[in-house]
Amino acid sequence: MKKNGLIHVYTGDGKGKTTAAIGLATRAVGHGQKVCYCSFHKDPEKYGYNEMQSLTKLGVDVFNFAKGHPHLNRGLDENLIRQEAHEGIRRVKGEFFAAGYDLVILDEMLISVRDNYLEEELLLELMAAKPKYVELVLTGRGATEKVVAMADYVSEVKKIKHPYDQKIRSREGIEY
Repeated sequence: MKKNGLIHVYTGDGKGKTTAAIGLATRAVGHGQKVCYCSFHKDPEKYGYNEMQSLTKLGVDVFNFAKGHPHLNRGLDENLIRQEAHEGIRRVKGEFFAAGYDLVILDEMLISVRDNYLEEELLLELMAAKPKYVELVLTGRGATEKVVAMADYVSEVKKIKHPYDQKIRSREGIEY
């Protein structure tokens, strides 16, 4: 019999939200659980994001939606990003929830809501539709009050100090 799954939210302006979700994924895989990792607003072809390759090697199913974000690539079509974010929600709700995953991670999904690529109501509906046994993780800055209220775990990662403040660029293997 499968356990009751809960909803996790990792939010805030500090480094470590995705890292925490990936750590949870590796723990789940180590216990023989089936894991699905979906990224939003990341472009692995452009920036690498080698954690996705590592997760794949561990047996995690990895999917990418709404590739990129206008903050990092001003040439992106925002309507296309919106369509891809909606497609991601549809696939998670209709396909991935039915696939028997123990853990589903929606990395940077909260950015989709914060930046108006996805309506908050659609995310709340997805959270409500989560099968009882699925552990669901949402990451990204700007978790809304309603998302926080519906979640079981909420962790805010707060920036105290960051190398960006000293003009130190992202470093391979650490920030990406």
